[in-house]
Amino acid sequence: MVTQSATLKSKQELIEKMKKPEVITGSEMLLRSLVLEGVECVFGYPGGAVLYIYDAMHGFSDFNHILTRHEQGAIHAADGYARSSGNVGVCIATSGPGATNLVTGIATAYMDSVPLVVITGNVMSSLIGSDAFQEADITGITMPITKHSYLVRNVEDLPRIIHEAFHIANTGRKGPVLIDIPKDVSANKALFQPVNEVSIRGYNPTVTPNKLQVDKLIKAIEQAERPLILAGGGVVYSGAHEELLEFVTKTEIPITTTLLGLGGFPSGNDLWIGMPGMHGTYTANKSIQSADLLINIGARFDDRVTGKLSGFAPLAKIVHIDIDPAEIGKNVPTDIPIVGDVKTVLQLANQQAKRADKADDWRASVQASKLQYPFSYQDSDEVLKPQWVIEMLHETTNGDAIVTTDVGQHQMWAAQYYNFNKPRSWVTSGGLGTMGFGFPSAIGAQMANPDRVVVSINGDGGMQMCAQELAICAINNIPVKVVIINNEVLGMVRQWQELIYDNRYSHIDLAGSPDFVKLADAYGVRGFRATNKEDARKVWEEALRHPGPAVVEFVVNKEENVYPMVAQGSTIDEMIMGDA
Repeated sequence: MVTQSATLKSKQELIEKMKKPEVITGSEMLLRSLVLEGVECVFGYPGGAVLYIYDAMHGFSDFNHILTRHEQGAIHAADGYARSSGNVGVCIATSGPGATNLVTGIATAYMDSVPLVVITGNVMSSLIGSDAFQEADITGITMPITKHSYLVRNVEDLPRIIHEAFHIANTGRKGPVLIDIPKDVSANKALFQPVNEVSIRGYNPTVTPNKLQVDKLIKAIEQAERPLILAGGGVVYSGAHEELLEFVTKTEIPITTTLLGLGGFPSGNDLWIGMPGMHGTYTANKSIQSADLLINIGARFDDRVTGKLSGFAPLAKIVHIDIDPAEIGKNVPTDIPIVGDVKTVLQLANQQAKRADKADDWRASVQASKLQYPFSYQDSDEVLKPQWVIEMLHETTNGDAIVTTDVGQHQMWAAQYYNFNKPRSWVTSGGLGTMGFGFPSAIGAQMANPDRVVVSINGDGGMQMCAQELAICAINNIPVKVVIINNEVLGMVRQWQELIYDNRYSHIDLAGSPDFVKLADAYGVRGFRATNKEDARKVWEEALRHPGPAVVEFVVNKEENVYPMVAQGSTIDEMIMGDA
């Protein structure tokens, strides 16, 4: 039996071995540097421009490499790894189409502030700019969607660049950093000397806020009669969930969490009033519109939250806490800007935070609204309702699973009906809304959290954009439980065409193929199907007991809509409530 101390000793010995100065190739420098950065898993797909790197991996066992079936699967898996663990996700792809296949995943991570180091190969340095075979200017292509990018010209620079890339990706407002390595650079040799220091001119994110601004926040809380907290993904990414709970407990201010903020505050807390915005709760949206103080903690006032900007929170003094000064005042005029790391800001605020004494009537009215207007739907024993499926998933996993989703109706139902009490338990594409994200991100989440149940909730549309990654679940026995909410249609598009485009249904029918159970079987994965409640419980419980990966298709009502819904151009209190 290997003890923990022995394991730690072997890791330390490995690190000391990797630090040893030695003349090696750029490819070997890359692998050593990844180990020194603490990387345990890399997702990738080889090709001509990265063959020296993959040759160096031959027999290399100091981190896992997962061979995906598409480069987009690799980067989405790296993204899920990062979101669920808090560590930097890493992926590798070759030049040209290999690199360009990463673009959607890079944009997804950039929009949602996810730390990734993306490594691409390029053609020989002497061929750059000549339109050589499989050449693409990937640093130029991704300039608007990376936090920073490097084109490595000299092999001697690799250790410094890799160390800087990890630092940039995982500090300040987190995000993807791209390292483009020409083929000759990966082959050339030089003396490898590890880099432990980072000094980047002009890059010094503000972590500690101006104390006077925090004092203004405390004063505003004392004066407010209708205060409300809007918490976003920044709470999760900064690890500030405990500080947020303390802040809410001390002030007793009601709180709403954005789509990416779910799990940053326990859903079972009485002061939590759900998610705001286009498909948010009645109480959250109405409270935002009635509040006289709105405290934004780590959210970016996305249009799906604000609705019509000119009518958003019309009565509120706005406080905005964010690590990125560019976000403050960008969409919503801000009265009290606080630039800094959310965790640090809340630690300072908690030293002074007191109960908002003037808000007793407000608290009572918000609680009454929360009880009167919960999410609801018309259940049925005739057809399988997707909302019921999500409730069943929550019940059978005790709300403790890591849940990833694709994008569409199922994503909103999961956000509404699966209640999260732990941070980094919810992985979804927020800002970019990337179909095909859900299943590969679950693979990354499972690799980062081998002892937790990982449930990937998908629509039948998005699942067909990434189904090939079932192969790596089967081959590597990655026990993701894949849920497919199959309504045989592009559900969210159908909903908009029904409600906004006068029932003019255009090119949304997905009926006919594939048979998802047979597809799972073709990849060597257990497949199940359910069309009613009894079968749904039975097959889902069997899938949970199964030690390996499983696909469970729930055939649901095609006409079901997500409610509440705020139509584009409306204020968030102008909600279509449905007929539940």
